[in-house]
Amino acid sequence: LNFDILKEEAYIERQIQVFTKDLFSRNRDLGCSSDIPIFIVGMPRSGTTLLEQILASHPQVYGAGELKDIRDLVNKLAQTLPPKLGSHKSFPECLNSNKLVNWKKLGEAYVEGLRKHSPDARYIVDKLPANYRRIGLIHLMLPNARIVHCDRHPADTCLSCYQKLFARGQAFSYNLRELGGYYQLYKRMMQHWHTVLPGRILDIRYEDVVESSESIARQLIEYCGLEWDDACLNFYQTERPVRTASATQVRQPIYKTSVGRWQRYHKHLEPLLEALGPTISAWPNF
Repeated sequence: LNFDILKEEAYIERQIQVFTKDLFSRNRDLGCSSDIPIFIVGMPRSGTTLLEQILASHPQVYGAGELKDIRDLVNKLAQTLPPKLGSHKSFPECLNSNKLVNWKKLGEAYVEGLRKHSPDARYIVDKLPANYRRIGLIHLMLPNARIVHCDRHPADTCLSCYQKLFARGQAFSYNLRELGGYYQLYKRMMQHWHTVLPGRILDIRYEDVVESSESIARQLIEYCGLEWDDACLNFYQTERPVRTASATQVRQPIYKTSVGRWQRYHKHLEPLLEALGPTISAWPNF
């Protein structure tokens, strides 16, 4: 694996420079008006699969899993923009001169692809954790889409990533110091989205789901504009394909053994804890 933390840091900083309040103001309500998509984002192993399972247990919601559609759009966007926009530029700089970008068309194309997974569902969940990097693009294309951010204690999140041999990707997760640095960058990116898109993202802490599952589930369902259904509390009985590293966990009722698990490994995690720095001490109830 070839992971470069400096390259990742540069990418996050470039996003922050491009996706400003002014950019969103200039493109307000130019996207597709559909509210069908629900995006669940966050770090891997932060509880995103659990939130999707709760939502997908509702009869009006279909959980489509970890879709690569938005990621693929980012990869192609610079090449498909008109020459006047400077198509030689990479994402996100290619959006700096964006008067010819048809955000509505991009959003409609995404929703059309999403509909293929479930033609009749009222809402469809796209649960790719790494889409936290693409929230700005998502909002420009789909200003009415719900965005749910799943947060979890930094050390528990990172330990769980480090212990999991992922089927593919997640190159940042095999070195404790790089893992802590990546987590810091993820937090910086989320802080920026909350600054430039205030009130547009629902934060849910994994620990709160574990401690008060019904209360948080009801908050999630209400945020998505749905009437409550008791099936959302019995999510572990919902029969649907789950193709993530958390497939086993979401087949069980909520348990508390994953909360604070990192403390058992404290003496082995010094490089990680050092890299995380104040992020840990800022966490509630640390």
